Amino acid sequence: MKKFNIRKVLDGLTAVSSPSSSPQTGAKENDFIIPETLQSEHFQLCKTVRHGFPYQPSSMAFDPVQKILAIGTQSGALRLFGRPGVECYCQHESGAAVIQLQFLINEGALVSALADDSIHLWNLRQKRPAVLHSLKFNRERITFCHLPFQSKWLYVGTERGNIHIVNVESFTLSGYTIMWNKAIELSSKAHPGPVVHISDNPMDEGKLIIGFESGIVVLWDLKSKKADYRYTYDEAIHSVAWHHEGKQFICSHSDGTLTIWNIKSPAKPAQTITPHGKQPKDGKKPEPCKPILKVEYKTTRAGDPYMILSGGLSYDTVGRRPCLTVMHGKSTAVLEMDYPIVDFLTLCETPYPNDFQEPYAVVVLLEKDLVVIDLAQNGYPIFENPYPLTIHESPVTCCEYVADCPVDLIPALYSVGSRQKRQGYSKKEWPISGGNWGQGTQSYPEIIITGHADGSVKFWDASAIMLQVLYKLKTAKVFEKTRSKEEKPNTEIVDEDPFAIQLMSWCPDSRMLCVAGVSAHVIIYRFSKQEITTEVVQLLEVRLQYELNDLESPEGGGYQTPAPPTPSTSPSPQTSGPQTHHSTSSNSSDGIRDNVPCLKVRNSPLKQSPGYQVELVVQLVWVSGEPPQQISSLAINSSYGLVVFGNTNGLAVVDYLQKTVLLNLSTVELYGSNDPYQRQPRSPRKSRQPSGGLCDINEGSATSEDRCKSPTSVLMSNHQQFYNGGGRGAKMSRKLSLPTELKPDLVLLSVCPPRAALPLDNRDNSFSRSRSSSVTSIDKEAREAITSFYFCETYTRKTDSTLTPALWVGTSLGTVLSISLSMPPAGEQRLLQPVIVSPSGTLVRLKGSILRMAFLDATGSFLPPPSELWYEPNAPANGEERERVRKRRPVSVSPSTSQELNEHQYAVVCSEKQAKVIALPSQTCIFKHNITETSFVLRTDVVQTVPGICVACFCANGHIMTLSLPGLRPLLDVNYLPLTDMRIARTFCFTNLGQAMYLTSPTEIQRITYSQDVCENLQEMLGELFTPVETPEAPNRGFFKGLFGGGAQSLDREELFGETGAGKASRSLAQHIPGPGGIEGMKGAASGIVGDLARARIALDERGQKLSEVEERTAAMMASADSFSKHAHEMMLKCKDKKWYQF
Repeated sequence: MKKFNIRKVLDGLTAVSSPSSSPQTGAKENDFIIPETLQSEHFQLCKTVRHGFPYQPSSMAFDPVQKILAIGTQSGALRLFGRPGVECYCQHESGAAVIQLQFLINEGALVSALADDSIHLWNLRQKRPAVLHSLKFNRERITFCHLPFQSKWLYVGTERGNIHIVNVESFTLSGYTIMWNKAIELSSKAHPGPVVHISDNPMDEGKLIIGFESGIVVLWDLKSKKADYRYTYDEAIHSVAWHHEGKQFICSHSDGTLTIWNIKSPAKPAQTITPHGKQPKDGKKPEPCKPILKVEYKTTRAGDPYMILSGGLSYDTVGRRPCLTVMHGKSTAVLEMDYPIVDFLTLCETPYPNDFQEPYAVVVLLEKDLVVIDLAQNGYPIFENPYPLTIHESPVTCCEYVADCPVDLIPALYSVGSRQKRQGYSKKEWPISGGNWGQGTQSYPEIIITGHADGSVKFWDASAIMLQVLYKLKTAKVFEKTRSKEEKPNTEIVDEDPFAIQLMSWCPDSRMLCVAGVSAHVIIYRFSKQEITTEVVQLLEVRLQYELNDLESPEGGGYQTPAPPTPSTSPSPQTSGPQTHHSTSSNSSDGIRDNVPCLKVRNSPLKQSPGYQVELVVQLVWVSGEPPQQISSLAINSSYGLVVFGNTNGLAVVDYLQKTVLLNLSTVELYGSNDPYQRQPRSPRKSRQPSGGLCDINEGSATSEDRCKSPTSVLMSNHQQFYNGGGRGAKMSRKLSLPTELKPDLVLLSVCPPRAALPLDNRDNSFSRSRSSSVTSIDKEAREAITSFYFCETYTRKTDSTLTPALWVGTSLGTVLSISLSMPPAGEQRLLQPVIVSPSGTLVRLKGSILRMAFLDATGSFLPPPSELWYEPNAPANGEERERVRKRRPVSVSPSTSQELNEHQYAVVCSEKQAKVIALPSQTCIFKHNITETSFVLRTDVVQTVPGICVACFCANGHIMTLSLPGLRPLLDVNYLPLTDMRIARTFCFTNLGQAMYLTSPTEIQRITYSQDVCENLQEMLGELFTPVETPEAPNRGFFKGLFGGGAQSLDREELFGETGAGKASRSLAQHIPGPGGIEGMKGAASGIVGDLARARIALDERGQKLSEVEERTAAMMASADSFSKHAHEMMLKCKDKKWYQF
């Protein structure tokens, strides 16, 4: 596909890029010209906000005045958290791990140290923080940094044991260096190891404590440039902490001990504690324990100090979870954590290190969670976390995003979800409370739905660039739980996570929800505000098979298909009706599994809380030893009361009101006698290991019997799961055989699990990536799968003059077929009379698998599928709710639709390669656009934006594109995100009003916008991290301390570390890199009203700077002129009395 770089040029191009067919005979050309409101300037792509837990966290810092928390990750990301709803994401360009973070407390700045030996200064006073300065060390590896409160001099410790000092204002190195050999002198014969700790004495800034890994601690006098004391212990040091009075410090060691030292007694520790060591009775040393990785020593005015530490458990506690230990007085509390501890910080009332600390909470950063413990309450309860950090509670397997949904949905979900909250949290306010919310005016409701590996479904309120969990549904409740691996039924088709959600279809108007799981099961839910107990879970078992070898013996539960039924005859399926338990025909004597589903539905009464309640479970069953194929497409329609799902074998239509299967057809039977493909017959269970390559197929027409015996596809039968980007093979995984022309870099995409159909539909289940365009040959291995559905009221045949209910079906070979639906009258008759379902043949063909279908009216406006408004299903029989007639939302007919127009509707069909617009009822293709030649589309949606409607596409090569409707003009084409992980393909969603999202890591959702309007207003919507706050007053020294000394000693660091006192540092040691976060960075980041104000302020600053420069130059010129006149006057006086020959 050609790339148009100049967007304006696109608007001048013609809408049709090679129409596949001309308009119908007799149709006027003008009939197809609908004025399009969308132009390229309506589109712009940018990231908006990132939600979720920072993936692979590595460090943490807290500003106790601003009350902002910063978390760094192993991929160089920074996440900043303020009050709930205020969060920010930034990224270091190098992508190196963040090893340490230090706030410039109450200055609106942050220093980060990275594993690539660079340090960076971030400006947090703008809504999108940016780097002001960077310093890259060339010869030494950074191991530890320390920035004293209200100081501009940063101490940087290195692997060689040296300490360098950096001015954080100019980001230049001081000439003052503490060399390791000078620090230890003759106290040790060996190198002391890397610097693991640096901090200044709380009472004397001139004294610096330096901890070396080997166990040596040095108290360094900055003024005299020598060590006052050296403390040696024979175990490695992990961390050091001061008592606030500066007379004692505590060290944590690798043998699980804590040593407390008096600064003037270096010979031996004042006290040695092994918090988790067993004390032997004979007075010997306690048994060594695991290393104590960090210790903090915090004092209180009234009572004992707190010693808080991570690690240090005894070695015999095998399998014990990671712990945080809080020692307070004589009590020791061991708090178990769910994941390993990365870091922890104690939050204190004062930022001053020389005052009583008064700790009130501990923030514990775990590998996959953030926990805040209340120290002030008995039992140390945790605070309820208000951030959306539980996205990954179970791995996310699929997502959906709905913008501009009904306004009553979020309150309804919140009201049922609020009852699910756990009890026992701290009663206090969340302590991380900095920043301010944005001032954005965006007010439409947005919901994100996530499906998970444990079978849970979570609903999130995503309005106004925030995220908050509303409600959690556990779908696994409807199945029997297996207690051990031995008890697992041998009918399961996946080793792990048998309840994992694969597809979701949701109707926001009626609140009906349908989910499909990896074990070939579909569950239909209704929303109710009342609790009920379901005595028997309604179950349907469906035998969906590809080969109709059971035609000779139909008693096995197979579906007998006569000739494709006419509208007057309803097929009578022989699938099992609603059942209360599984069929007994599980395993025959020869061990072949037949007619058994993969999971066992519970047969005990099920208590269902308010929220989503099970209406019906549908399960596909094993067929003659062959496992059911996983479901590749799914759709629900509340107006018709139907659910449809499909896989590589075919499709089934279920009436969830009457609890019956209406249609159970293999894909080939959908075509009827007009099947364009010749398919190889095969006998079942013979060729279990398929051969690779392509088969030769004759051009002749296939008999009906041949068509029934089609080859088994390997591409669709790979039971591979990709959770968190990792593949898990399952019991039934088979050898993968791909067409030879398939590109190697796309092989991974061929086995990804399928995604949902409309409105949440098949994403990455596109298995025929490169395919012959000929419709008369079909790959031997590529079975035709059902990939998408659309319920609509449309013209099914070319001769139709009235709209009738229909279901459009898209397949992996690019075919769109129609199934007409004959609905009984609404009310009681709907529950008594059957729905008549009849396949109506092929409508259109495209290159590549069909991903999305939608309909427009004659004016080009979007036609949503018909839907029903929600009503309370469990209202009492004589209640008011029952009296309410179930209202069906009619198909919207635009008032401007005129009968003179030749075409009444337009169908939009998008595949992996193409988009087509079809005029109905004539079924003429009026617009066609080849979306991509070299890649393929992973996700496409027909979306409503403020100016109009368009098609949005995300390609495997990373391009995001939008096309106008109905003309399919390219409006946006941005190379945004190369597909590096299957997770992105599985979770990418577009929705209305220019919003889109995907899972950027296993724990984080990235939201983006493709709307120019949202981009312009984004600056106002983002929260402010920095707010002006007064720094608390310093503690009083007291009269006697002032008189006799003993209070905090200050130090003129400028005199010591500045260029005049310390000289210049070696240029080769570190390289200064100016960051983009200065005035230029602000210019780029600022936009909207706030941006205009910022730009005006910058311009004024620049003007002021220039004026002051002019003023200074004028003053300098005047001074220069003045001195010149003085010199001239002196010369004149000197030479006044001399003769000319005396010169």
